[in-house]
Amino acid sequence: MVDDNDIIAFLSGLVTEQRLRRFDETLSERTRYISVCLEDIFQSQNASAVLRSCECLGIQDVHIIENYNPYIINPMVVKGSDRWLSLYRYNSSGNNSIEAVTQLKASGYRVVATSLQTGSTDLEAFDVSRGKTVIIFGNEHKGVSQDLLEQADECIKISMCGFTQSFNISVSAGIILYHLVQKIKKSAVDWQLTSAERNKIFAEWLTKSVKNPQPLLNRLAFDRK
Repeated sequence: MVDDNDIIAFLSGLVTEQRLRRFDETLSERTRYISVCLEDIFQSQNASAVLRSCECLGIQDVHIIENYNPYIINPMVVKGSDRWLSLYRYNSSGNNSIEAVTQLKASGYRVVATSLQTGSTDLEAFDVSRGKTVIIFGNEHKGVSQDLLEQADECIKISMCGFTQSFNISVSAGIILYHLVQKIKKSAVDWQLTSAERNKIFAEWLTKSVKNPQPLLNRLAFDRK
């Protein structure tokens, strides 16, 4: 049976040492302590901008809910950042929002919705020490759905001081995620990936970096029999 370590050992010789070092350095900054969930985003530039921000900030996992709007990536905006992220899509049930939040809670996530409603915690006061967290961003017009607001463990907001009620979703995501990533890195929480998680992602990135990898992986599997 082929495992991640086998794939890493087998494919590492096919990429440059510089690329291997870059993978290792990037993985040392990756986190699953903060994850993102996008609900029914319909503008591809917004969807893609959030992915790009996640990748730049080291957030590995993005959960994508598609109830009415298919999640479309704009290659001019995403700049290939989606290749290095773990994307999870929810688009097969009658209520994909409930399915997503149920699975996230089962995985131990504290579900936090972005909302300006009364009682939402201000971003500056948000306590990152209470456990790994998934931040939910709703669509451009309606925000987070009522279903998810009712299921959320907490709501978070960015305080506004202008006439406009809210930021564009990609700007909001950038502000919130940058703040939270900086906060966890200055805290005592264990925010980095485990060794097993790092190996799995390293193997996936190597596979994406090698031209026509499947015949090579098939040969590796055959040799391991």
